[in-house]
Amino acid sequence: MAEFSQVLRGRRMVRNYRPDPVPDEVLERVVKVVHRAPSAGFSQGHRLVVVTDPAKRAELAAVAEPWYLEKGFPPWISQAPVQLVLGIREASYHERYTEADKLESGAEEIPWPVPFWWFDSGALFALLQLAAANEGLASGFYSPAFPDELAALSAVAQLPDDVALAGVITVGYPADDPGVPVAKLAKRRKPLDDLVSWLR
Repeated sequence: MAEFSQVLRGRRMVRNYRPDPVPDEVLERVVKVVHRAPSAGFSQGHRLVVVTDPAKRAELAAVAEPWYLEKGFPPWISQAPVQLVLGIREASYHERYTEADKLESGAEEIPWPVPFWWFDSGALFALLQLAAANEGLASGFYSPAFPDELAALSAVAQLPDDVALAGVITVGYPADDPGVPVAKLAKRRKPLDDLVSWLR
């Protein structure tokens, strides 16, 4: 196990993987973080599908990868030995927030100023990336913008009708990454004061 600061430094989007399979016991440790992911009111609306079957991985790549290839990126979705389909079940939140201890004034569900199911889905994504990095794995992310592609990915992953696809996390052992060099990214990083303000 690495120190958290090392894991955090190792977290980045990767689009180049070795073909080596990821052992089941390693994957199980990664996906187990779903039990530690935050969910509003402990609604537990997260849903994950772990795809290691070569035919299913190829089907997922066939839906999403053409866009990247047309833009000049090398194939990377089809390369990844694991794809984690990240879904969220909004109904779990409504079910939880119509329970007696969550009803406002004893009668009404909260107005949901923020759709916390999507917020929580992003939190799970970050945890999965960190858990993968902790195991020496690299990860990336894709989620097509078009409804027909999202529907096609959901169908391949066999998501139930009441589970919405948030995106797919590619996972594997990193190969030489042809992406943006880390030093170049560091130069583009905004100063901390642009991103964080303090009310002391």
